[in-house]
Amino acid sequence: MRSLRILRWLPFVVMLGVALTDLLAGENLVFLPLLTLGPAFASVSGGVRRTAAVGAVALALCVPMAVYNDLLFTFENNLTVVGIMGVTAASMLASRLRLQRERELASVRQVAEAAQRVLLRPVPRRAGDLQVALSYTSAAAEARIGGDLYEIVTTPHGVRLLIGDVQGKGLAAVETAAWVLGAFREAAYDEAGLADIGERLEASLARHLGGEQFVTAIIAEIHESEITLVNFGHPAPLLILDDGTLHPADPPDPGLPLGLGALEPAAVKAHRVPFGSGDRILFFTDGVIEARDKGGEFYPLEERVWLLRRDDPQAGLDALRADLVQHTGGPLLDDAAMLLLHRPGD
Repeated sequence: MRSLRILRWLPFVVMLGVALTDLLAGENLVFLPLLTLGPAFASVSGGVRRTAAVGAVALALCVPMAVYNDLLFTFENNLTVVGIMGVTAASMLASRLRLQRERELASVRQVAEAAQRVLLRPVPRRAGDLQVALSYTSAAAEARIGGDLYEIVTTPHGVRLLIGDVQGKGLAAVETAAWVLGAFREAAYDEAGLADIGERLEASLARHLGGEQFVTAIIAEIHESEITLVNFGHPAPLLILDDGTLHPADPPDPGLPLGLGALEPAAVKAHRVPFGSGDRILFFTDGVIEARDKGGEFYPLEERVWLLRRDDPQAGLDALRADLVQHTGGPLLDDAAMLLLHRPGD
């Protein structure tokens, strides 16, 4: 807001500065052509009418300055007037095009938000006896969704979740994410085992993906005192025990990403890790651990998980996301999704 106010006043400040400089410089130096800076700067933040008004002010200032420099009705002054009028007209056109672009961008963002609500539905704050927190940051400059995906569903088989990362970016990645999410939402209710869900996802991607495209993913099912995981080439989640001990939930037999199952027909094996009262588990995509600072250092996620030790899981995850953005010092180069599950203590 402060920068916007500065931009709105900048044309008048510039023209006033030009007039004062011309007055202090005397008659030997003429600064009349610099009045064109007023309407030029006005087009940056103002509308068409405001830009035209600033151009009129520039013309009004031109008259007394021409009289002071004894240039009224001279060729030089007439050329300056034509220059101000020409720059004002061009600035009005630029302002109109900018406003049109801003309206189009606002429409695109509304579509992106609608797509996000359909594809990446808000996760419930509670699932069974679990507290759930979510953080999602898209790397796309003008979008709020990307190639990362997540879902939590409560099924007759228990609470099941999916987190994944589609190879590539842009609309193609969003389309692939839609296929995976649609297949998971159906299979999570129908299939008794997590490996069977994985086979359904693999079959769905085989019909849509080509070449060497793939999706890394983790499918999980939460039980009373443990959690079952099937890892398809995705970064292992971090298990944070109630006493603060940190354990990466690495799979004993890592599987290939979804979409590459034809290279290794053997089914990916599920593995179980303890998940008791007071424990937390953080699922994340590689956009988190591959985020770099200006010096090229990766984000030290395991060193920063202490930020998650807050009573409110969402507050802790928001603090971790803020620390991630601060580490990069700017926009992320890849989508970053984080999903935190907490089983409250007795």
